[in-house]
Amino acid sequence: MNIMNQRNEIIDFESLSNRVKEDKELYSKNTPYPHIVMDDVFETRVLEQILEEFENAEKQFLEFDNLYEKKLQMNKEEYFGEMTRRFIHYLNSSRFLACLEELTGINGLIPDPHLSGGGLHKIPRGGRLGIHVDFNRYKSLNLYRRVNVLVYLNKDWQEEFGGHFELWSDNKGTEKKRVLPVFNRMAIFTTTRKSFHGHPEPLTCPEGVSRRSIAMYYYTAGDKGDQSSKEHSTIFLDKKGKEDELGKSSFVRRVKSKVKNLVQKLKS
Repeated sequence: MNIMNQRNEIIDFESLSNRVKEDKELYSKNTPYPHIVMDDVFETRVLEQILEEFENAEKQFLEFDNLYEKKLQMNKEEYFGEMTRRFIHYLNSSRFLACLEELTGINGLIPDPHLSGGGLHKIPRGGRLGIHVDFNRYKSLNLYRRVNVLVYLNKDWQEEFGGHFELWSDNKGTEKKRVLPVFNRMAIFTTTRKSFHGHPEPLTCPEGVSRRSIAMYYYTAGDKGDQSSKEHSTIFLDKKGKEDELGKSSFVRRVKSKVKNLVQKLKS
């Protein structure tokens, strides 16, 4: 598919629309939940330019390092390069939304201009993103999370580097699908109360090599789909497959630790 058409647009929507029509039945029937993996959707030179701009923006990345994730992320448009900015704008455009709606069967999709939790993602050697379910409600905009789009930018990525994107059927990973995050690969999936995903094993790529991607999230205003009626933040799975809501559980651990320390002081 040629992303730069004769009108110099970033995405050839006619070609993308045709591909979506061919793939929408596969999307709905895919297991462990609705998803699709598309290769070579975008022109190489466009993603190569984005990758160069990715490198230039790295000083602005925020680091996340906790029990379940070790990664860097940046969603500030003012630090994006020109091609990155244009690319993301097209992924948030009405024409791309129309393609997503056709593919997923979800009507009324709304993009996130703030890229909350999305934008540019970088994971270095040893980094990981534990299996999780995304937050289900965008509180400040009063929207429900419905679809994730991931575009990978990893040239010459080897199987032994790890970093496979994993989709799990349940909290035990009874059924798993693993996707190698190679350059010019796009993964799209429907987010639900059971759409467990991530890459739980630490990266084993060489020092100086990182797993890079662009993450885009889409929402609906009235229809929450197959999301939990109870509002929650990101829910990770611990080593035993037990659900652990980020923020709440860490707060509980801190409280328990403080109580334990206080008890020890009182006894001494």
